[in-house]
Amino acid sequence: MSLLPTPPHSTLTVTSTIPASTTSLAAPRPAVILPGLGNNTGDYKDLVSTLREVYGVPSVVTKVSRVDWLRNAAGLLDPNYWRGTLRPRPVLDWYLERVDDAVAEAKQLLADDGKISLIGHSAGGWLARLYLEEFGASNISLLLTLGSPHSAPPKGLPGVIDQTRGLLDYVDKNCAPAVYTPELKYICFAGRYIRGARLVGNSKDTSNNLNPVDEEPNDSELIKDNGNKKSLSATPSLRARFIGQGYKQVCGEADVWGDGVVPEVSAHLEGALNISLDGVYHSPVGSDDTTRPWYGSPSVLEKWAHHLLT
Repeated sequence: MSLLPTPPHSTLTVTSTIPASTTSLAAPRPAVILPGLGNNTGDYKDLVSTLREVYGVPSVVTKVSRVDWLRNAAGLLDPNYWRGTLRPRPVLDWYLERVDDAVAEAKQLLADDGKISLIGHSAGGWLARLYLEEFGASNISLLLTLGSPHSAPPKGLPGVIDQTRGLLDYVDKNCAPAVYTPELKYICFAGRYIRGARLVGNSKDTSNNLNPVDEEPNDSELIKDNGNKKSLSATPSLRARFIGQGYKQVCGEADVWGDGVVPEVSAHLEGALNISLDGVYHSPVGSDDTTRPWYGSPSVLEKWAHHLLT
């Protein structure tokens, strides 16, 4: 089943597998992978291997080490950091320049004057939007984001602090809006691994399910696979309450579904083709390919790799 004919403003909740055999494997575009905050290049080696060996997609990971992220501490010297109005440059110049190097490397893999795909994981997704704005989109035909927070939390909520200190506000206000077109497709994936809970009291529906299949977001198409359902106690667990506090810092609410780090609602972007994946964890760090698969695990990759081939 192809997801592409779906209008770009809709949300899909997907649990079934879309085999690679349903798509054309002719001349796949090279892809550049943009690591998320705290991740390094090596975290994506299995994803690179699967993309190449199973789908024939050559890919380049932006060269980032964990220590490199300490460069962002330079923002502490900027008064705008403390005001919550931080701008991405020059604080993030190092990252954007590494992405541009990876794009140049990927272009060498092209057989002709074709274009490449950007795959942004976590913060790498909104940093990819910033890259397109600062360096241009002439060489890019697809931006695909995996668990990327695309909007800052609502302002004025007690105990909620914009962890990007204004950077996401800047992206929203200064980067071109997402418009899903044949020339440049925006596709944003969210994970529904666990529902968060309020720190005190019960959540709205007092349920706490992993790999949910029973809830449908508004205006969504749901493909159910009841074999994945796991029901737990109606009382929120400490884990759900802890994760809920993380969700609250991102979207302003605790009792929402998410991938364990980024809430589902935050990983979707207005104007993009937005797709939710049940049972998918946020990061390659701390994941496994069976009980806690992340966006790049082989079973999950089957659900989105075809977008790289069309």
